[in-house]
Parts: sequence; C-alpha cells; structure tokens
Amino acid sequence: MIHNKEAESESRFYGFVRTASVGLTHIISIAFPVFIAFLSLPGTSVFSWHPFLMTVAFGFFMTEAILLFSPRGSLIKRFPHKTKGRVHWILQSLCGSCALLGLAAIYYNKNLNGKAHFTSWHGLLGLITVCVVCVQSLAAVPLIYHSLAKGWSLAKLKRYHAASGLVTFLLGCTSLLLGLCSSWFTASVRGYAWYLAAICPALSALIIMNQVSTAYVAKKRLQS
Repeated sequence: MIHNKEAESESRFYGFVRTASVGLTHIISIAFPVFIAFLSLPGTSVFSWHPFLMTVAFGFFMTEAILLFSPRGSLIKRFPHKTKGRVHWILQSLCGSCALLGLAAIYYNKNLNGKAHFTSWHGLLGLITVCVVCVQSLAAVPLIYHSLAKGWSLAKLKRYHAASGLVTFLLGCTSLLLGLCSSWFTASVRGYAWYLAAICPALSALIIMNQVSTAYVAKKRLQS
C-alpha cells in the first residue's frame, strides 16, 4: 500500500516535471526568435534576414511541429492524430521555407561582400541541415497520402520519420548554437546573456529528445 502511494506520487512528480518542461519549451520557441529579431532587426540589411529566418525555422516552427505530438503540452491535444499530422507537415513546410530563405540571404550577402561560402562549421552544418530538412519534409508525404506508401509498413515509416526527425532537429539546434559563436552574435551579446541565449536551443533539444525517445519506448512496450 505504501509502495503504491510512493509510486503514484513519484509518477505525479515526473508528470509535473514533463508538463513544466514542455511549457518552458513553448516559451523558448517564442522568446528566442523574438530576442534574435531584436538583435538582427530583419529588413535593415540582407544579412539581418539570415539569423532571423533560421531562428524562426528551427527555434519556432520545427519545435512547435514536434510539440504537437506531446501528450502533455500539445496546443491541439484534443484534435485527432490525422489533424495533428497535417498541421505538423504545414509547420515543417514553413520551417523548410524559412530555412531556404535564410540560406539564400546569407549566400547572397556573402556574394555582395566577396566572401567565400561555407568555410566555417556553422556554415557547413547549416547547409547540411537545410538539405536534410527538405528531404525530411518530402519523405513525410507518404505518411499523409498513404496511397504513396504501397508496400511499406506505415508503422515502420512513422518510426523512421520520428527518428530522422529527431536527428534533423538536433542538427538544427546545433547549427543555432554554432551561430551563437559567430563574430556577429558575440559582438552583440556577451557574458551571462550569451550563456542564457545558448541555453535556449540546448534545453529545447534535450526536452524534445526526451519526448521522442519516451514515446518510442512506450510504443515498444505496448507492442511487446
């Protein structure tokens, strides 16, 4: 009896922590892009669009797209899974669009200034991440239009999509972190403010990773 009460209280505690962490991620997904917009002032130069669009792409659209499936923090929790899937695909398409525009902005800006392309880890990883996002979005089409997935198990496709999606999100967060090490950002933000900014994508990555891995483990238990 005592053991059951302890287990129940522990379960409630972990439930509260997960709910709070997802709520924190929602706040970060809005606050972090707003902070970057305040620094970059999009529209004041060609370059200004790059940090803004990339942060909106990965810090907001992709984060919210994954959180749609969170059992404790989805903004459309009561909607059917099919609806969540379509909204997820829309948000991911917006993420890909913003990422491509952000890539085009920095490419054009470097051409204007006669600088070489993709010479840093941030640039190389950013390019890889944008390419992976586009492939990930196209690969998800059979999950919406099942007729395109003939001969494939939808359950396996969903698992592969979730796993590759997590890798894509981690790539995006890593790219954002590397961007915070750029000369542009470090010249504007220093000291504790820099560490606070760096915590945002790092914390989001950890919470999303926990959400996806927990959901996968729970499905494996149900199937076993």
